[in-house]
Amino acid sequence: MDAELFPRSREEIAPGAVHVPDWLDPGRQRSLLEACRSWARPPAGLRTVRTLGGGTMTARQVCLGRHWAPYGYARTATDGDGAPVKPFPEWLGELGRGAVADVCAGGGDVLGPGVTSIPTYDVALINFYDAEARMGMHRDSDEKSDAPVVSLSLGDSCVFRFGNTETRTRPYTDVELRSGDLFVFGGASRFAYHGVPRVHPGTGPPELGLTGRLNITLRVSGL
Repeated sequence: MDAELFPRSREEIAPGAVHVPDWLDPGRQRSLLEACRSWARPPAGLRTVRTLGGGTMTARQVCLGRHWAPYGYARTATDGDGAPVKPFPEWLGELGRGAVADVCAGGGDVLGPGVTSIPTYDVALINFYDAEARMGMHRDSDEKSDAPVVSLSLGDSCVFRFGNTETRTRPYTDVELRSGDLFVFGGASRFAYHGVPRVHPGTGPPELGLTGRLNITLRVSGL
């Protein structure tokens, strides 16, 4: 928005969970979108994720570094075309490290007690949401690492529901994530339940040229 009654500011949503609005400037958003479009092409491109119960996720996904399918990582697109997963680029890892450094500099305790070094990221899960897509409450717990998760948003705004570490239900906090926003969760909130109950169609910046929402999550696999 060009003018807001209450300008958005950095906020700690829960201990170890920090929202930084407008972290990506328009130029970095465009560059990241073009990279996502390249990664989404076959082989090992954008696919529909099938759950172990036989259902499908409404958000579609492409992976870098290692391929995620419920509930583990592989070197190939095991539930897609079977091709080797695309490599995780070094520049994307540096973007993730920069995000964590920024949050830590602002006082966010996303690394956890006694941890001072910023991790090296090696996996990305990129989810595409159309107007009808949702993501149920879940935990990112398939990594063999408790390093913080870095989440970047492009395109349409969404309701991001950030909960607690014990249950999928309340207490939780609903946060509006817009294009360019950063959300990092680690430390005490690393294994908190979270999800996306709603996307707001047509709310992305028109100049970006994206219909829908892209969420890029960077993780340390520990593998």
